[in-house]
Formats: sequence, structure tokens, C-alpha cells
Amino acid sequence: YSKAMFNICMRITNDYAEAEDVLQEAFVDAFRKLDTFKGDATFGAWLKRIVINKSINHVKKRKADFVSVDNMDFGEEPPQKFSGEDEELKLQVKQVHRAIQQLPDGFRVVLTLYLLEGYDHREISEVLGITESTSKSQYNRAKKRLLSIIRENVLI
Repeated sequence: YSKAMFNICMRITNDYAEAEDVLQEAFVDAFRKLDTFKGDATFGAWLKRIVINKSINHVKKRKADFVSVDNMDFGEEPPQKFSGEDEELKLQVKQVHRAIQQLPDGFRVVLTLYLLEGYDHREISEVLGITESTSKSQYNRAKKRLLSIIRENVLI
């Protein structure tokens, strides 16, 4: 499990040494909590939840910049439509990964949880202690910033 769990830590913390530390702490926590494992989910899913929570708590300690948007008025944006040419463009995984690493903590964590870990905005809001609308806003802003970073690096 260590490689997969390390990758989760790395995606959330965005720092190799911190990811190692967080993973170590998560494994220690999991060992201490083994008696709470009830088998409702697979062991891997149970461990993954501990690793994600530990990683998120670590990032929160660094004071990730989550911007509350509850009291802001945003006009609804029409959904983006992509031309056939845009759909044909494929980016290399390493290039996208590097671009994700350049995102601010708040954007990167929400984007990672939503796209890569499969959390919905309600779950993200509960885990991060933010509102669903803030999660959605951070996700949309993260996508826009990610696209901007990719374009700046002439990746598309």
C-alpha cells in the first residue's frame, strides 16, 4: 500500500519530504486504530481515508488559503464548449502533474480530492471545513488556473 498512499500524500502536500512524514504518521495512526477497522470497506479504502485526512490536516496547518464565496454574487457562467480540435489535444501526464503542483494549496487540494480521489463537493466541504459553494468555487478556479498555467508553459 505504501506507494499508492505516498502518491496520495504527495498530490495533497505537494512536497516530497512532507509527504514522507505525513505517510509515516498516517501509518502509525492506522496501526493504533486497527481495532476500529470493522471491515465495512476494504482495508485499502480504510487506510486511504486515514492518509487523505492526515494529508489534509497537514496542509490545513500550513494555513491553506481557502476563499469563502458564500457572500459573493457571481453570475452563472455558461458551460465551456470545446471544439473538435481542442478535444484532440492530449497533454502528457507529467506536464499536467507539474502544472497541478504549481497551484496554490487550496486549489490543489480541492482539485485533487474531486478529480483524482473521487470526492464530491459535500464530502470535500466536510473534510476541509469549508462550504460546498466554496469547494465548487475553488474547484472552478483551480481548473481555470490550471489551464492558464498549462498555456503559459506552452503545453497546449
